[in-house]
Amino acid sequence: MMIDIADVEAARERIRSWVRHTPVMVADQMKAPLPGEARVTLKLELLQATGSFKARGAMNRFLGAPRESVAKGIVTASGGNHGLAVARTAHVAKVPAAIYVPKSVSPAKVVKMRAWGADVQIVGDAWDASNAAALDFAARTGAAYFHPFADPLVVAGQGTLGLEILDDLPDMDAIVLAIGGGGLISGVSTAIRARRPRVKIIGVEPVGSPTLKASIDAGHAVELATITSKVATMTCRRTDDRIYDIAAKNVDDIVLVSDEAMEEASRWLWFETGTAADLSGAASIAALQAGIPALKGARNICALVCGAGAEGTV
Repeated sequence: MMIDIADVEAARERIRSWVRHTPVMVADQMKAPLPGEARVTLKLELLQATGSFKARGAMNRFLGAPRESVAKGIVTASGGNHGLAVARTAHVAKVPAAIYVPKSVSPAKVVKMRAWGADVQIVGDAWDASNAAALDFAARTGAAYFHPFADPLVVAGQGTLGLEILDDLPDMDAIVLAIGGGGLISGVSTAIRARRPRVKIIGVEPVGSPTLKASIDAGHAVELATITSKVATMTCRRTDDRIYDIAAKNVDDIVLVSDEAMEEASRWLWFETGTAADLSGAASIAALQAGIPALKGARNICALVCGAGAEGTV
């Protein structure tokens, strides 16, 4: 077992002073309402420090390990949001950060990482190549490697968002959230299954990177032959076996959406709410706009808007 609810609760206490309790907003008063009769509430985690939930996992990873483990700096590979969180964590720790990102990364997020003081290197077409470079850097320099999802402290940190949503939305009977490597849905689902087991948990992946859906369909973690999605924050060729185990146990359904649908959902969020979500942040909206059969009967749905970005503002 990778984590349990005790790990998530410990993470909440550990990072409490270093993250924001982000707001919720009912998705009403819309020119183009979301389909269906259910009440949809947006959890605006894009207003988190650095612009995404990743601040939770990165900070828990730092605070949950011996301080001397990061004495030679921190290194990671990221599609953007985890890199920002690690850059900020290194700034707090007063150590250098090296962030390896793929060519598909948002240029605006590279600018923000560098503004936090990180050394950002663009390597490869997808996260896997960036990750290989980050691991090589860690081996050469002794920097602490912060994996974006295959790390119990990171996953427990992301799980604190699940506890916060449960506090915010006592009537929630379903939640829809994006999947990249799977750390977010693993942490959040661990919290929800422990505290409110009847809540339906729906994950959303890009058509061009169905990592967890392909794995669950196969009955074990599989490696994708190709990745065609351009959403850097949601592309992953293979998840961790422990992440797969949690998702297979906890997640009710995984739906696939196109990059174009996420772009349209990001524009919808900007027009309707004035919030600037990246494509991963808009994934839950894209899925709801398309319709999710597994949500039949749900009355109070949480749509997690997990990351900030300017994609929908232009």
